[in-house]
Amino acid sequence: MTNIRKSRYSILFGFIAYFISFSFIIRTILFISSTKHADFSLFEIIKCYSVGLFFDLGTALIITSFYALYLLIIPNRLYQKKWNRIFTFLVFVLFLLITLFAFFAEITFWQEFESRFNFIAVDYLIYTYEVIHNINESYPLPYLISGMLLIAFAVTYIFFRLKVFKLNFEGETLPKNRLIISCSLITAAFLFSIFIKNSSAEQGNNRYANELSKAGIYSFFAAFKNNELNYHEFYKLIDGKKAFEIVRNQLKQKDVTFRKGFTILRDIKGTDSSYRPNVILITVESLSAEFLAHYGNKEQLTPRLDTLANHSIFFSDMYATGTRTVRGMEALSLSIPPTPGSSIVRRTDNENLFTTGHVFKAKGYVNTFFYGGDGYFDNMNHFFGTNGYNIVDRGRKLLNETYNGSRTLITDQQVTFENAWGICDEDIFNVSLKDADEKYKHHQLFNDFIMTTSNHRPYTFPTNKINIPSGTREGAVRYTDYAIGKFIDKLKTKPYYANTVVIIVADHCASSAGKNEIDISKYQIPCMILNLKNQPRMNISTMTSQIDLFPTLWSLLGWNYSSEFYGQNVLDKTYQPRVFLGTYQKLAYLKGDSLLLLSPHKKVDTYLYNKAKNEQKPFNLPKKLVDEGIANYQTAFDLFKEGKLKL
Repeated sequence: MTNIRKSRYSILFGFIAYFISFSFIIRTILFISSTKHADFSLFEIIKCYSVGLFFDLGTALIITSFYALYLLIIPNRLYQKKWNRIFTFLVFVLFLLITLFAFFAEITFWQEFESRFNFIAVDYLIYTYEVIHNINESYPLPYLISGMLLIAFAVTYIFFRLKVFKLNFEGETLPKNRLIISCSLITAAFLFSIFIKNSSAEQGNNRYANELSKAGIYSFFAAFKNNELNYHEFYKLIDGKKAFEIVRNQLKQKDVTFRKGFTILRDIKGTDSSYRPNVILITVESLSAEFLAHYGNKEQLTPRLDTLANHSIFFSDMYATGTRTVRGMEALSLSIPPTPGSSIVRRTDNENLFTTGHVFKAKGYVNTFFYGGDGYFDNMNHFFGTNGYNIVDRGRKLLNETYNGSRTLITDQQVTFENAWGICDEDIFNVSLKDADEKYKHHQLFNDFIMTTSNHRPYTFPTNKINIPSGTREGAVRYTDYAIGKFIDKLKTKPYYANTVVIIVADHCASSAGKNEIDISKYQIPCMILNLKNQPRMNISTMTSQIDLFPTLWSLLGWNYSSEFYGQNVLDKTYQPRVFLGTYQKLAYLKGDSLLLLSPHKKVDTYLYNKAKNEQKPFNLPKKLVDEGIANYQTAFDLFKEGKLKL
């Protein structure tokens, strides 16, 4: 048998050894980082490294499989040529740099999401401007690149010292031996990619242990392959007719009349009020409830928001449906539970849907979506522009896109500060006020959806505004609070303020990672409705979802309207508190202290949730509650995929 060290396979196996060694180092760095957030049993530590080694080896085999094929087919007379030596060295250096970049990227991605690469990393490949500039503004790139090159040089030097390159070309490798070695490597790589799912590492309830057991590069390609999940193929189902019966019964509130068929379309009767206030929805980037003093924070990061909450209709126990901005947009515009895979905002065939904007438009409002960056990002412009909204954004990429509404670009003259994600919050608020002034002049009612960006990494904002340095999460939260307060002060001077309602709500939390697959506490967000006429301040302490915001507002306004929303008026006496929470693959349904978790492979887990301790303990829940959770997610998926949410 061929001496591997003195064969054309020495570089290939040397690369595999390098890859496994560095994967071990990265896993250890991430593990040490995770100990601040989770406890690990001895079994979980062993699992992280043993299962992780298996995934690292499989990933290394996949990466080197094409080179193994090359080594099989190239004859010895050509393999000894100078051009092949140069080619082999260049391929080695190229893959060395690619994998080192991936290792560095894993660390930065973990800092942001406390996860191996997932569909977010896949999405980021599409939006290179925002991501590259965000990385450049968040990290010392020259030092990182220099460090990466230095490590690449060191690894290459070690290979030369060990004579790996020299030995690689010294001896001949017989065709028979090449066939055995290459076919074995390629077959192992093929079987691994076909039969080993990334989710195979997800054993047990410690989310950190599960993520650490994975390999970053393999996780990336697994997410790339599964960017949308078919609920019927991957999740537990119940009878379709029964599912709609359960949901319709759950949505049955006072003065609600359902249409016939497999639908949740219904007519809601209010007091037929003529009250038509302007509505400004401020969707705040990554504003976790834990930042506010109302939830126990002692750092005084949000003095204006805390004051505003005291004079508002305050939803003190509201939960976001997801962990990304587009999930929050989906919840606030479609009032629907999160369906598996990407948000509907990013899906195909998402035009002309029954949105909250449709309800406003039917009442005579002009809907406008404001975003301080490029609304091309995450398909936001297409979604809002084809669902009844005009667009106002920075517009860096002027693509050939068509919308039902208009698009207005934010000019350089309107910008005082800008980073990778867009203009600062003060600037976007000033843009929206200027637009509101124009609409008021033309006697137009307006419904504005404003998406902020300052509370996003790199957390930079204008100088001399607050007493916390730019570049920190705490500073960004404090600046966002300052900008909102300044906006409210300006709005109060406007002639239309008396007839304008302001809603402040987060899109999602600053971090969603926790020990559990879905950490409930990392979904809690603040929400408040300000300046509602003849409505005293109120603390709605009932557990509510983002999707309940507008149905509750419309009830307070006394509106009659048609609804195809899963959201409910939480002030109705028949309302039963429940929330919907999701990641890319996991779907959670929380009702009281009963928690249902749905996962691919039709897996169903049930728990009792202790909010005070933020603990989830396995518990057999009644079948009725399990069916209720399944029914909501199943019908939501069916209505969208079958086009029944369209106007």
